[in-house]
Amino acid sequence: MTDRKYEKSERVELAGEAVHWDLGSSLSYSEYLHLDKLLAAQHPLTREHNEMLFVIVHQVSELWMRLMLHELTAAIGCVRRDDVGPALKMLARIARAQAQLISVWDVLSTLTPFEYTAFRNALGRSSGFQSVQYRMLEFLFGNKNADMVAVHKRDAAALAALERALAEPSLYDEVLRLLSRRGYGVPEEYLARDFRLPYVASKQVAGAWLGVYHNADKDWDLYELAEKLVDLDHNFQLWRAHHLKTVERIIGYKPGTGGTSGVSYLAKALELKFFPELWQIRSSM
Repeated sequence: MTDRKYEKSERVELAGEAVHWDLGSSLSYSEYLHLDKLLAAQHPLTREHNEMLFVIVHQVSELWMRLMLHELTAAIGCVRRDDVGPALKMLARIARAQAQLISVWDVLSTLTPFEYTAFRNALGRSSGFQSVQYRMLEFLFGNKNADMVAVHKRDAAALAALERALAEPSLYDEVLRLLSRRGYGVPEEYLARDFRLPYVASKQVAGAWLGVYHNADKDWDLYELAEKLVDLDHNFQLWRAHHLKTVERIIGYKPGTGGTSGVSYLAKALELKFFPELWQIRSSM
């Protein structure tokens, strides 16, 4: 016979909990999150069991990037208005989201070459290289490359959005303008320029950042802003490194579905830095 004195510990006791069993006309959890649409958005193209993993990993990544863009756009506006405090919180949140993006590769890496090959051909030319949100993030952080928008020419709305982001000041451009307004010597040609062009590191900008670090007690918010930018840059480098190693593990050195050389292409981006002077000055302190 079962000893009934142990049964209570085997389940969560709901006695005394005012659970709303009847929601009435109130919004439900599922309705609030539109789970009917979200959970119906996974449509593998084959009957292969492992393709669902591939679909979900990339959809989850796009959702985290959606949050990052939401925070980044607001942070740029704050910096533009000299409202650094809220921007620091937003950038810190982006860094936490980046940690989630990095961890996603650990899940995808459970996919073996044999399992991926079973459905890879169904992908056609679709590739993460075509991610509008990822490209938007790069542009808003400051990695401008006008050539990258051409792959989006079949999507007029995406193309227009990327063209706007390409032409507007990035987060780093706005931060340098902020430094100038605070009295740090940023060259004029860095404050008003053709923002479509790639950023080129400057000794004068490096000097301005050194000034911020040496005056941290006076301009603590700028010092904190500098470190938040380093966090974001560092996390992006980790994301790229994990991406490369995951691709290498799953497809080796085959070309990517988007037409790039795959691992060799990804390796080119490993040394890319959004905020180069913040790394350069570390050897000078």
